[in-house]
Amino acid sequence: MIFRQLFEPDSSTYTYLISCPDSGKTALIDPVLDTAQRDVSMLQALGLKLDYSIDTHIHADHLTGARRLRELTGSRMIFPAIDELPCADIGVREGEPLRIGNLLLHPLFTPGHTSHHHAYLIDNGTHKLLFSGDALLIEACGRTDFQSGDAATLYHSIHEKFFTLPDETLVYPCHDYEGRCITTIGQEKARNPRLGKGKTLQQFVEIMDSMELPYPRKIDFAVPGNERCGECPDNVPEQYRKPCERGDQG
Repeated sequence: MIFRQLFEPDSSTYTYLISCPDSGKTALIDPVLDTAQRDVSMLQALGLKLDYSIDTHIHADHLTGARRLRELTGSRMIFPAIDELPCADIGVREGEPLRIGNLLLHPLFTPGHTSHHHAYLIDNGTHKLLFSGDALLIEACGRTDFQSGDAATLYHSIHEKFFTLPDETLVYPCHDYEGRCITTIGQEKARNPRLGKGKTLQQFVEIMDSMELPYPRKIDFAVPGNERCGECPDNVPEQYRKPCERGDQG
């Protein structure tokens, strides 16, 4: 498997390239509009054609690069089917793997951060790789105070869908804010301050309810824009409009 982890610094978002070396079929998981041209340049350097862009959920902290990448490469836009987005080319559901050449990407319905969140699991024959989206982060987890988020639901998603995986499963989150790149299921079960060391549901809910996090600075345009697969709404503030320009270089 060809694999790259890419980073967009303004929203601290990781985008993941996965490609089947036998067929050349290629996907990007959670691309960002701001770095769409960078992603295209990287694909060209690797001699790859983008087939799919795949989002884990409707993001509130950045605009997805899905629509721009389709314009630039002809790729197909994939979102969880439960979102029922008219703009999506393909809707994915748990129990219906997506084939990327010889790779199988298994959607996992993991609500809690948002009500429709999905993670994605690949077994490459050597390791299991979990692309956990915003549900499980490195020694943290996604917030649950907006977009139909619910702490108890997230707790069950993580325990039932993630913590039942082998401890050595590699976890690649959608975000990290401290320069970290990867974790494992075993590490999160042992070290995650919100979920690890056998934290109970009640303890987790109390932790999440007491966080008092700031209002997301891009949510007012990111959510409606991502409901249209990355179209820039009219209300994007001037300081964030540059990526909306067709000539943006990422």
